[in-house]
Amino acid sequence: MNQTLTLLAVSVAGILGLMTNAQAATDPETLAKAIAKQEAEIALLKQQLATLAAEQKQQQHNNVEVAKQVNQVSDHVSKADERLSRFSFKSYGTANYTSDEYFDNVQDTSGERRNRTDLERIVTEFGYQFNDDWSMEVEIEYEHGGTGTALEYDGFDEFGEFESEVEAGGEVLVEKAEIRYRPSQAFGVKFGNIHLPIGLSSTLHKPNQYLTVQRHKSEAAMMPAVWNENGIGVYGEIADFHYQAQVVSGLNSEYFRTYDWVASGHQKRFEHVNTDDLAFAGRLDYGNFKTGSAIGVAYYYGNTSGNRHKSNKLNVDGALSIVSVAGAFVEGPWILRGQYLYGTLDNADAITQANKTTPGLRPGNFAQLGSESQSFFIEAGVKLDHWFDLPMTVFANIDYSNPLMDVETGTATKRYENTWSSVGINYFPIPEIVIKAEGGLHQVAVASIPDTNFFALGVGYQFSL
Repeated sequence: MNQTLTLLAVSVAGILGLMTNAQAATDPETLAKAIAKQEAEIALLKQQLATLAAEQKQQQHNNVEVAKQVNQVSDHVSKADERLSRFSFKSYGTANYTSDEYFDNVQDTSGERRNRTDLERIVTEFGYQFNDDWSMEVEIEYEHGGTGTALEYDGFDEFGEFESEVEAGGEVLVEKAEIRYRPSQAFGVKFGNIHLPIGLSSTLHKPNQYLTVQRHKSEAAMMPAVWNENGIGVYGEIADFHYQAQVVSGLNSEYFRTYDWVASGHQKRFEHVNTDDLAFAGRLDYGNFKTGSAIGVAYYYGNTSGNRHKSNKLNVDGALSIVSVAGAFVEGPWILRGQYLYGTLDNADAITQANKTTPGLRPGNFAQLGSESQSFFIEAGVKLDHWFDLPMTVFANIDYSNPLMDVETGTATKRYENTWSSVGINYFPIPEIVIKAEGGLHQVAVASIPDTNFFALGVGYQFSL
């Protein structure tokens, strides 16, 4: 640009000089040469001006293209940020040490003390919010540091067999894989592999949501803990009321056992889940158990005979019903939670006899099933940081279970009626980590079995991104 202006100035000066020379000399030949020289300089100047204009136009075009590219990159970054904001990740886990008395079998009345360590579970939760109404969540649990055992029913065998493929000492389980449609707070639908709202463990299963080192033994001795099934459910929140209603796959009575009633009937061990018998599960809470005080009631009902692989071994219904009543008072430094479970099983004797004679099940001589079962727990804690600069909670707990509360015929053994009483502490060095210690007394409702002491240490974590 500066060069062009310089040439223009020189050309103008040349023209002025030509005019001066023309006045001084009127020689036509000299004048013609001067004019030709100035015309050449003017033509060169026009060419340079045209080149400059083209370069400026190209530069403007380049600037526009650069701006477009910048906008595209910015759009991509914004969309990536939006997608990332719709993605969520959560995780929690526990590792425990226990010292307890273990019995070789139900006839053994003198236990042996054993010390054990266990990477109890690591759980990862992935979630994605597709839009304002649609979302999904997948929860994967790694239990005891292993990869699990696959159990398959071989119906082509002459008698039908249950075949196990042992891969490692623990399990890797999909505990939840659900898609949710929730257009409003008052109403939503979820379907896939969903948690049943039966038992507080389905709601309070992270290590900072219960006070004991391990989840409550009373619930695990009666029904599946953190119970999940394939199905569909509706849920919502109206004022302070929370409701859930679900239709899900039922249990399989082939694996009902004396010591944990219907808990082992959960079909998570099978590669395919039989759904000839469906079940209903419902819950109504006032308040919120996850965030504070609440009371609630839940109900489960479903037949269990139709889901048996050897369906010809049983020709009667195994209707199962479970009622749960729970409450929590969490205010200031005080924590008080409790739950009572009561269940009935129809034709328990027929199921017992069918299980005893099914090849491959090997239930032993202690397959008697309760026609009624009950359990409860109460935990109470005090947060010391309310008065001191000490992030610690002290607690007391009692768990009770009796899977053989009543039987159809004969007399129910008391061998499986257990009570665990304990005290302990929860210490939070940071909010995401809890260190627990618990000691207590284990009592069996059999006079010949002495009371035993147990001790447990645990560490747990939980976080979300």
